[in-house]
Amino acid sequence: MTGIGTVVNTLAIVAGGGLGLLLKHGISERFKEILLQALGVSTMFIGISGALRGIFVVEGALLDTRNTLLMIICLVLGALIGEGINIDRWMQRLGNFLKDKVRTSDEDSKFTEGFVTTTIIVCTGAMAIVGSFQDALLGDPAMLFAKSALDGVIAVILASTFGIGVLFAAIPLLIYQGSLTLLANWIKPILSDLMLFNIAFIGSLLVFLIGVNMLFGKRIRIANFLPAIVLAAVLPLIFNLS
Repeated sequence: MTGIGTVVNTLAIVAGGGLGLLLKHGISERFKEILLQALGVSTMFIGISGALRGIFVVEGALLDTRNTLLMIICLVLGALIGEGINIDRWMQRLGNFLKDKVRTSDEDSKFTEGFVTTTIIVCTGAMAIVGSFQDALLGDPAMLFAKSALDGVIAVILASTFGIGVLFAAIPLLIYQGSLTLLANWIKPILSDLMLFNIAFIGSLLVFLIGVNMLFGKRIRIANFLPAIVLAAVLPLIFNLS
């Protein structure tokens, strides 16, 4: 059944988030803090590993760098565009709107932070794109099933810390991956292996920034960097960046 991978992925976030909510009141603040730090470290290294694949290449016996100019231009231009549109503010407003609709308590001040953080983690990266294409064009949801397992674990930990806002990240995920699945036949010919590689590379950098926010309590407006992912796919088609 086409789209089953996205359905399972959506349910995994809801189920994982629900489990995290059940555990929330049974875990002391001390343990929540250490779990969030553990997830922050893990997220940083997941981002680093993807970024290193994009920026380092072995040339004979030497380790050389590539894509540094692409990285700088995508992040700088992407941040300028994102800051101009202020994507982060719109996501914050959406999170606050959902919070008002579900009438969460005043104590649940981390609703929007949980929603935005989880949305970026589960939607950023090549697995969402490639997995949706494989599901639609090949009838193979295996990659999205693997992603579902990862996202479910992430949702458990984040929901135990940030609360119910994490569950609502399932909505943009369903829309995003569902749209890719429906449009797969139209989008597939446009995306080359190089474009997917660059998307994964820049996406990994944003995942690293999420880990920084988690681990160090920073407030990097990561959503405002999202245009960098689009630029990573488009700019190499226009310019020779390396």
